[in-house]
Amino acid sequence: MNNSTSSIITIGRQYGSGGRQIGQEIANYFGIKCYDKELLEHAANDSGICKELFENHDEKPTNSFLYSLVMDTYSFGYSSGFSDMPMNHKVFLAQFDAIKKLASEGPCVMVGRCADYALADNPDCFSVFIHADLDWRINRISAKYHKSPKEARDMINKTDKSRASYYNYYTNKKWGNAASYSFCIDSSKFGVDAAVRAIIEAIEIFDVNKKNKVI
Repeated sequence: MNNSTSSIITIGRQYGSGGRQIGQEIANYFGIKCYDKELLEHAANDSGICKELFENHDEKPTNSFLYSLVMDTYSFGYSSGFSDMPMNHKVFLAQFDAIKKLASEGPCVMVGRCADYALADNPDCFSVFIHADLDWRINRISAKYHKSPKEARDMINKTDKSRASYYNYYTNKKWGNAASYSFCIDSSKFGVDAAVRAIIEAIEIFDVNKKNKVI
């Protein structure tokens, strides 16, 4: 069976919800690429900024500059002022460009990094948010990284807080708010495998509706 999609799927996810695994399985099903930390490598290569700086700033919030200034600068491209920007400015803008460039190359899955916002005007973008019960996530992280429940809880709280602050800051939207996404699902209620199937079915309906110009 030839499974194909015309969509770019973006995945926002709570830490421990299985978002990365779900993204990879969706990509495998459709035979397309899945970009997670690979987005950082593409952004580094395209911008000439060293990869380590992208990793240091990866989905981490900052309060050192105004959101509006970032977007004003982006709208003018890498102008003469680019060299004078703070490094987190440069990292965000380069990543934004890399996401748009990869999306222009065809269907793929992108995990995190405000990809849904970067592609908000792209009619082929299908944005997903994956959340899950806290205790379920604690059990997954404990087992995966051999951590105590307390350590796992601390990891989850710290990572989710960072992701939410980063997303809210750059997008001017609310991380995890259903209105910000095409499709939201609780992976602890479905299990990872069923969540993958549910998202795939939703994408296929989305593709059909696009083809028939329902949306």
